[in-house]
Amino acid sequence: MKPKVIAVTGCTASGKSSLAMELAGRFGCEIVCMDSMQVYIGMDIGTAKPTPADRKQVPHHMLDVVPPEEPYAVADYVQGAEAAFADIWQRGKIPMLVGGTGLYLKSLLHGMTLGVEKSDPAIRARLEAVSALPNGREQLHLWLKEVDPVSAAKLHQNDLRRVIRALEVYELTGTPLSQQKRVEPERPYDILPLQLDMPREKLQKRIALRVDQMLAAGLRDEVAGLLSHCPADAQSMQAIGYKEMIPVVKNQLPLDVAREQIILNTKHYAKRQETWFKGEELLRRIDAENEPLKAANEMIAAFLDA
Repeated sequence: MKPKVIAVTGCTASGKSSLAMELAGRFGCEIVCMDSMQVYIGMDIGTAKPTPADRKQVPHHMLDVVPPEEPYAVADYVQGAEAAFADIWQRGKIPMLVGGTGLYLKSLLHGMTLGVEKSDPAIRARLEAVSALPNGREQLHLWLKEVDPVSAAKLHQNDLRRVIRALEVYELTGTPLSQQKRVEPERPYDILPLQLDMPREKLQKRIALRVDQMLAAGLRDEVAGLLSHCPADAQSMQAIGYKEMIPVVKNQLPLDVAREQIILNTKHYAKRQETWFKGEELLRRIDAENEPLKAANEMIAAFLDA
């Protein structure tokens, strides 16, 4: 029998962390955080990182993994999370993934796409240099039409990141991105992915409340401290809540304007999360307003007994 993993996901501010804490206590779980920003050291307030009390009550993994000035890839997360799984199983506990980063969960559920995760900074730099030239974006798109017309038809020339990625994949593999096949390897563990679903109107009110709580807790000071050693254009500093606060710290933007931007951008992010959830057939939906703890208990008990 394969070892088992439970996953609790949902939109930002939907209450998944509090639900997971309840479930972890009942089923003897340790939490493996599944958040692309909580992996960064010192990014606590703006990522709603679990409190010290929560970490004392239930062991948490995949927090504070790398300094904020360092890049962090999906493959890095998968490797770290699977190492945490093994560690937790060895102690006779059950890993519980908790977070809203859909790409992390997708990679754990289905594995990585063969070939597509390959990357070469030199190739990207060369293509980015071309894009900066007059008519450079048009030239890149023409090149893509020649080697991968299917991808070119789907991508506008101004979608520079994806155009460059498609060209990079072709150079690295010799196969167009549109012809790359996803290999679904036999996973060495079974995952029960639960999605906490909350009505949008209620979720948006919770998002605004959370932003105000972050600001009251000292988000501005946290961003100022990070900027003392982390470049403003670092991957980590592009996170919602941080990128909007950078001009506030630099006295270039009023705090109330940044607050509205954070709320709006978080709402847009939640919509993108909802779209991904709808497209993932393996997710088991839990109504956040209809005894979610009871529903989750029943699903997890059946999963563990199977």
